[in-house]
Amino acid sequence: MEERAGTGALRVATLNLWGRRGAWDERRRVLAEGFRALASDLVAFQEAVVGNGYDQVFDVLGPGYHLAHQTDREVGRGGDIEDGQGISIASRWPLGEVWEPDLNVTPRTEDFACGAIIAEVLVPEPVGALLFVNHLPNWQLTHEHERELQTAIVGRAIEGIVEGREGLRHVVLAGDLDATPEAASVRFWRGLQSLGGMSVCYRDAWGSTHPGEPGHTFTAENPLVTAENWDWELELGRRIDHIFVRCSDHGPTLDIRACERIFDEPMDGVWASDHFGVVADLSAQTSGGRPVH
Repeated sequence: MEERAGTGALRVATLNLWGRRGAWDERRRVLAEGFRALASDLVAFQEAVVGNGYDQVFDVLGPGYHLAHQTDREVGRGGDIEDGQGISIASRWPLGEVWEPDLNVTPRTEDFACGAIIAEVLVPEPVGALLFVNHLPNWQLTHEHERELQTAIVGRAIEGIVEGREGLRHVVLAGDLDATPEAASVRFWRGLQSLGGMSVCYRDAWGSTHPGEPGHTFTAENPLVTAENWDWELELGRRIDHIFVRCSDHGPTLDIRACERIFDEPMDGVWASDHFGVVADLSAQTSGGRPVH
């Protein structure tokens, strides 16, 4: 990743934390050290545990962030699911209004805490206030229909907020979208397909900086994916964790300067999560379209 210098630069990361499964004490150390080194400004977490006096996001990041947590989180049903699991946002800058669209679109979504957090982040100029969106639709391979419905809801909610907020120029969307770039629910964000009678266009951070590279974030290269009792032994590898920047009529409103996978190698033999994360360096642009340094 290139160094951020001067004003107008921000670093955005997304990671599925995998709750506190596995060797959590060891994973926590790897995550805390990794995020301290990244020094991200905005982070979208999925499968983060919050409740009963415990906040996994704070546990990993420490102080210095403003947090927003999904309201309706997982309720433990025994087995693998842990009470309080859901999505969360962390921001270096204060948060304004926060919205949570309802993504329970069919009976098949009732047993999963699908959700989206849309947060107004009070970023200083020259970037200015932006919307940071953490989107987690349903994960099941067979639920692309639900993901399409959920994605259209989030897309429409974002457009309504942007239209109603004068001076709001930027939207950054991140998350475990549980779908590859070829899926309809992701093609929608890329401006390649309409859903629900509407269309948008966002620039894919990984795709624009690593054209043609698979960038898998859920893959059997990570032994936690194929761990015993985890039922992903035949996983072929997919890029399902994404960062997007909303476009105006002429392109993205923030320059995507770099994008890399994170936590894609073990530290001292410890893998941070069953997902690899993604981090992107973004910067503001002048009226002439050149990045501000």
